[in-house]
Amino acid sequence: MKKEARYYTQKEDGGIRGGVRCGLCPHRCVIAKDKTGICGVRVNREGTLYTNIYGEVSSIAMDPIEKKPLYHFYPGASILSIGTVGCSFKCQFCQNYGISQDPAHPTDYYPPEEMVRLAAGGDSIGIAYTYSEPLIWFEYVLDCCKLAREQGLKNVFVTNGYVNPEPLAELLGYADAFNIDLKSMSGDFYKTIVGGRLDPVMRTIRAVSEKEGVTLEVTTLIIPGYNDSDEEMEEIAEFLSSLGRPVPYHLSAYYPMYKFTAPPTPVETLERLQRIAEKKLDYVYLGNVRTDANTSCPSCGAVLVERRGYGVRRVNLGNGRCDKCGEPVPIRG
Repeated sequence: MKKEARYYTQKEDGGIRGGVRCGLCPHRCVIAKDKTGICGVRVNREGTLYTNIYGEVSSIAMDPIEKKPLYHFYPGASILSIGTVGCSFKCQFCQNYGISQDPAHPTDYYPPEEMVRLAAGGDSIGIAYTYSEPLIWFEYVLDCCKLAREQGLKNVFVTNGYVNPEPLAELLGYADAFNIDLKSMSGDFYKTIVGGRLDPVMRTIRAVSEKEGVTLEVTTLIIPGYNDSDEEMEEIAEFLSSLGRPVPYHLSAYYPMYKFTAPPTPVETLERLQRIAEKKLDYVYLGNVRTDANTSCPSCGAVLVERRGYGVRRVNLGNGRCDKCGEPVPIRG
């Protein structure tokens, strides 16, 4: 379904008569008539910018919240998870390239009212906007968020964080949790491998961390030979710890996909980087590998949430504190 975009301006200078400038993400694409921006899903029709994916769903499933991954937000809960097509990035290692890099991938239309009805009628705490990049789905996501909030449902975003401050601020008014990809601390990596810039992602992470009532977790996909050095992990940990030691951080194993043929991430690499990150951060988890991902008290070491696969059991955790030593634990739900 096509719907007028919320963030754009008309532009007639620069030799592009009838062009528009999209204001949703930091690319700020200038889009000529009948063309789309980098994301492939926002199109200029006669000087009006439209999203052509409003309500168009490529993927829908009931997932464990840990699959997002979110470990400090309603552990053990299920959440209705939905995605569309297109992306603001061109990651050469994309794990979901079939939908993120192909705007023509088949979709089914779900109006916001229907999506919220499905979430409210199932064993779900809310809606997770995920799979492809949800922020390019802004108009639809915002409408769903408003209705979900009215029904007491949670709104969760799994995103690359590439969005401008004004639309982000609007979404934050209805958001409950974010997992944001921090793909590297190298601007060159973002430019050449991802097709974006690092600074706006860091700005988004800071803004979410400062929003009261919104849970933030951060994930890095570790790619051998690209972002797996000790020095880079020290830099990531330093940045995240500036937001607070309790920010949960996920180190995820990469597997060859799309245009990348680098070997899979060894578990030993993840464990080495985990040890580095834990010098600055209280909660560092490994993902996409067969290891336990328990949440332990940073003060006394007691296991607080036990995880085996997607099986979750709370232990030694009551009223937001460790039952053994009383240490406050930032887990919601």
